[in-house]
Amino acid sequence: MGTPAAQPPSRNASAPRGDADTAVLEPDVPVIVFEGVDLAFDDKVILRNLSFTIRQGHTKIFLGASGAGKSTILKLILGLLKPDAGAIWVKGQRVDGMSEVEMMKIRHDLGMVFQEGALFDSLTVRENVGYKLYEETDLPLDQVHARVEEVLGFVGLGEHIDKAPSALSGGQRRRVAIARAMTAKPPILLYDEPTTGLDPITSVTVDAEIVKLRDLENVSTIMVTHQLRDAFYVAEHTAIRENGEVRLVPADAAKVAETEFIMLRDGEIAFEGDAHELRASSDPYLKAFLS
Repeated sequence: MGTPAAQPPSRNASAPRGDADTAVLEPDVPVIVFEGVDLAFDDKVILRNLSFTIRQGHTKIFLGASGAGKSTILKLILGLLKPDAGAIWVKGQRVDGMSEVEMMKIRHDLGMVFQEGALFDSLTVRENVGYKLYEETDLPLDQVHARVEEVLGFVGLGEHIDKAPSALSGGQRRRVAIARAMTAKPPILLYDEPTTGLDPITSVTVDAEIVKLRDLENVSTIMVTHQLRDAFYVAEHTAIRENGEVRLVPADAAKVAETEFIMLRDGEIAFEGDAHELRASSDPYLKAFLS
């Protein structure tokens, strides 16, 4: 399924603006748009004419061989890299030409989960999870502590709040990283290989948190991974709340369609579509990747 050239998002000029001074979007406007993005380092082409959109509460999963440009997309969204050509919008604002100071405001709406978790070893779990609120807001300490306890409860790690990261398992550290990313309630979460190095059972606990945030908090998700098992799990499950309990169940066809896969090859889109279309593809490159 191809992606037509994206149009600049419109925004509601009369709507109130948030603390981060970011645009309030009309309900149907994509939260992220890439339009014809090119990037090269010297003679090495990383991305070529990349276009895609993601809507609120939906998911994009980027697949591809090592060096295909997957993680580069996250760096472009965060403003850590600038494209050579094309345009990038985040929540209605064009960001590819923004200064670092301007990007700091945009990053309030972005949560990032790094491949290795990137926790501060010298801080407790509580201090890691609340770091952004402690350092970048004027919230009273009791409110910060309450929010930290809330998000750690959400990921099932409340009893570990005063431990050092070194006392946790690999899967628990990844879930702490997810809790830290969600503490400031960003509407967009970016995951860079969130299950790399974890065993299959532990990986599922991380996948479950990604699904829960998307479905219960309406978070828009971009996931970069080479782990097909995890990608399909996120695409084909949904989180529901029944009688105060959260359960993960198989997603129906409409929900599955809200997650789109993009396969990158040599900096270009080799495939774009949902889980069913990816499995059904007869393209030799895709079949080899899926095997």
